[in-house]
Amino acid sequence: MNLKDIGEFGFIKRITPDSVNNPVNVMRAIGDDAAVFAIGKNECVVLTTDLLVERVHFIKEAMTGYQLGYKSLAVNLSDIAAMGAVPQHAFVSIGIPKETSIEYLDEIYRGMKDLAKQYNVNILGGDTTSSIVDLIINVAVTGVAKKKSLLYRNTAKEGDVIFCTGLLGDSKAGLDFILKSEQPKNVHEKRLFEAHCLPRPHIEEGLFLANSGVVHSCIDISDGLSSDLMHIAEESNVGFILQEDAIPVSPDLLHYCKEHGYSAIEYALAGGEDYVLVCTADAKKATKLENDFYKTFKRTLYRIGTITKEKKYLMQKNDGTLSDIKPKGWDHFA
Repeated sequence: MNLKDIGEFGFIKRITPDSVNNPVNVMRAIGDDAAVFAIGKNECVVLTTDLLVERVHFIKEAMTGYQLGYKSLAVNLSDIAAMGAVPQHAFVSIGIPKETSIEYLDEIYRGMKDLAKQYNVNILGGDTTSSIVDLIINVAVTGVAKKKSLLYRNTAKEGDVIFCTGLLGDSKAGLDFILKSEQPKNVHEKRLFEAHCLPRPHIEEGLFLANSGVVHSCIDISDGLSSDLMHIAEESNVGFILQEDAIPVSPDLLHYCKEHGYSAIEYALAGGEDYVLVCTADAKKATKLENDFYKTFKRTLYRIGTITKEKKYLMQKNDGTLSDIKPKGWDHFA
């Protein structure tokens, strides 16, 4: 058996057993957006880390150093947001080919620092080493939260309403320009490209959801809506039905997909790297959550589906028929 036979998530499941040797104060280990451990009676620390490898996660020539640095930190802040925590400190480890331009490295750190300032995050250290061929960036971020307000993947409940905090699929369209070695030509394409290179972590939205008292589970969209929502369903031992006509996509994505003959819904389901949040909430209090979200952020909290007892993953199409949803998001080893 090879790694490609079990995929990224099969590998994670394989290494999870026997990983915790001292469970004292460990609240959440492998299996969520971040690990959590208690630091007092009411508080806890949230810790996440993400690795970006040249030619796997990014093509160096297709992104500015600023964009790469910004995104390297943003993907970690998004994990903190999904837990409903406040980010505090970042640690950056970087493997650098010797021929790398100092100016490019300066821009990487400028991008990180600009984003860190937006969320009052400190960059406290890390490690620097040489790399033979590719640029490698690993960022770890810590955050803090109240124990009672933390959001997890494994706590969705039957009947919950599924919400997402932003538009889906833009990042995948932005990636198309990189993969095709093309430059965005108009304002629609430029916004899609920016959505991929400069994603906004939904920190404030995550805190809002965590403090609402009615949200049961949450995850950020890094691998794609179909895959990430399936993580919630599998961890919570439930299923879900999505409403096709409720999946939020931008006018820019609709314009792009119409021009090129693509499906905007497929981009939303399988794209990944949108870094918006998907959550499940008490159905009886869902309308109030929507209204409070709008009052706070002056934009919509999108109601996109329902959690079901039956462990099936379904899409209700515009004509009322149901179809199975297969996970189509990113898997490194599949």
